[in-house]
Amino acid sequence: MTAQTMEIMDVVDSLPIEMKLEIIDHLLASISPRQKEIDEAWNDEVERRIDEVESGKVKLIPLEEVRERMRSRYRK
Repeated sequence: MTAQTMEIMDVVDSLPIEMKLEIIDHLLASISPRQKEIDEAWNDEVERRIDEVESGKVKLIPLEEVRERMRSRYRK
Protein backbone atom coordinates (compact mmCIF):
# COMPACT_ATOMS: atom_id res chain seq x y z
CA MET A 1 0.00 0.00 0.00
CA THR A 2 1.36 3.42 -0.89
CA ALA A 3 1.76 6.26 1.60
CA GLN A 4 -1.02 8.16 -0.16
CA THR A 5 -3.35 5.16 0.13
CA MET A 6 -2.53 4.83 3.81
CA GLU A 7 -3.39 8.50 4.34
CA ILE A 8 -6.72 8.07 2.59
CA MET A 9 -7.49 4.98 4.66
CA ASP A 10 -6.69 6.87 7.88
CA VAL A 11 -9.10 9.64 6.90
CA VAL A 12 -11.81 7.15 5.96
CA ASP A 13 -11.34 5.26 9.23
CA SER A 14 -12.08 8.45 11.15
CA LEU A 15 -15.37 9.16 9.35
CA PRO A 16 -18.84 8.41 10.72
CA ILE A 17 -20.52 5.31 9.32
CA GLU A 18 -22.99 7.32 7.20
CA MET A 19 -20.14 8.98 5.33
CA LYS A 20 -18.34 5.66 4.91
CA LEU A 21 -21.47 4.21 3.34
CA GLU A 22 -21.70 7.14 0.94
CA ILE A 23 -18.07 6.61 -0.04
CA ILE A 24 -18.71 2.91 -0.59
CA ASP A 25 -21.68 3.70 -2.85
CA HIS A 26 -19.59 6.20 -4.78
CA LEU A 27 -16.68 3.78 -5.21
CA LEU A 28 -18.95 0.97 -6.36
CA ALA A 29 -20.61 3.26 -8.88
CA SER A 30 -17.23 4.42 -10.15
CA ILE A 31 -16.02 0.89 -10.86
CA SER A 32 -19.31 -0.27 -12.34
CA PRO A 33 -20.78 2.72 -14.19
CA ARG A 34 -22.93 0.54 -16.42
CA GLN A 35 -24.90 -0.68 -13.40
CA LYS A 36 -27.15 2.37 -13.73
CA GLU A 37 -28.01 1.33 -17.29
CA ILE A 38 -28.74 -2.21 -16.13
CA ASP A 39 -30.92 -0.97 -13.26
CA GLU A 40 -32.87 1.27 -15.65
CA ALA A 41 -33.36 -1.63 -18.08
CA TRP A 42 -34.68 -3.84 -15.27
CA ASN A 43 -37.01 -1.07 -14.08
CA ASP A 44 -38.36 -0.73 -17.62
CA GLU A 45 -38.87 -4.50 -17.84
CA VAL A 46 -40.69 -4.62 -14.49
CA GLU A 47 -42.97 -1.74 -15.55
CA ARG A 48 -43.69 -3.47 -18.87
CA ARG A 49 -44.62 -6.71 -17.09
CA ILE A 50 -46.84 -4.90 -14.58
CA ASP A 51 -48.63 -3.16 -17.46
CA GLU A 52 -49.18 -6.51 -19.21
CA VAL A 53 -50.68 -8.06 -16.07
CA GLU A 54 -52.88 -5.06 -15.27
CA SER A 55 -54.15 -4.80 -18.86
CA GLY A 56 -55.01 -8.50 -18.97
CA LYS A 57 -52.58 -9.11 -21.83
CA VAL A 58 -50.98 -11.92 -19.82
CA LYS A 59 -52.57 -14.35 -17.41
CA LEU A 60 -50.98 -15.17 -14.08
CA ILE A 61 -50.69 -18.82 -13.06
CA PRO A 62 -51.53 -19.71 -9.46
CA LEU A 63 -48.55 -20.90 -7.41
CA GLU A 64 -50.04 -24.34 -6.75
CA GLU A 65 -50.46 -24.91 -10.49
CA VAL A 66 -46.84 -23.94 -11.12
CA ARG A 67 -45.68 -26.27 -8.35
CA GLU A 68 -47.70 -29.14 -9.76
CA ARG A 69 -46.30 -28.55 -13.25
CA MET A 70 -42.77 -28.58 -11.84
CA ARG A 71 -43.42 -31.76 -9.86
CA SER A 72 -44.81 -33.49 -12.95
CA ARG A 73 -41.97 -32.34 -15.16
CA TYR A 74 -39.12 -33.27 -12.83
CA ARG A 75 -40.46 -36.41 -11.15
CA LYS A 76 -38.23 -39.38 -11.70
